[in-house]
Amino acid sequence: MLKVTNLESFYGAVQAVWNVSFDVSPGEVVSIIGTNGAGKTTILKSIVGLTAHTGSVRFKDQEIGHLPAHKMAELGIAYVPEGRKVFPQMTVLENLRMGSYNKRAAKFREESIAHILDTFPRLKERAGNMAGNLSGGEQQMLAIGRGLASKPSLLLLDEPSLGIAPILVDEIFETIQKMKKNITIVLVEQHVHHALSIADKGYVIEHGKVAISGTGKQLQENEHVKAAYLGL
Repeated sequence: MLKVTNLESFYGAVQAVWNVSFDVSPGEVVSIIGTNGAGKTTILKSIVGLTAHTGSVRFKDQEIGHLPAHKMAELGIAYVPEGRKVFPQMTVLENLRMGSYNKRAAKFREESIAHILDTFPRLKERAGNMAGNLSGGEQQMLAIGRGLASKPSLLLLDEPSLGIAPILVDEIFETIQKMKKNITIVLVEQHVHHALSIADKGYVIEHGKVAISGTGKQLQENEHVKAAYLGL
């Protein structure tokens, strides 16, 4: 579904990612892990055209590296950014509707929103509330729901556990685990145990490069990963 080859990413004259390659098959959860500042978020931003880059990004055998970011939703790619970035002065329902304005998703809007509210019962309880009044965990659920409202086949999730109470982190990852039945997911996450426990494949990014790759289970058992990221 997604094939990234020799990706190199830049912020002006500063290079942040070097020669990163990975692939994602339909129905997989692929976790990208690493410390803060390793280049994980930059990789996702490059995929959706938000960061200058070279190399190849192919989605369903189509080269998309040259496309502007707004074209990604039309193709079936949803990006849920780090820090949630919900619309605080809009209600939960209005935020979800904002996610469904591409042509493919618009005709399924009400059906999609109903499914999202069933997936996240907390959002259903707060459907009329302003998004800015939700807790951090609820805002993260809303950000994921807004991404799902675009009817994507590929969901890019950036740090869904960031700044969230542990009990809600567990709830969010349980939901991501259920979502993988119907959608392909690329997950960037510092909470390594959660990220690898649901991953079919994983990539460890260090200093902007792929340092280690393998199945989620292989990475959980890797001595370097255990020492550097799992505290074992």
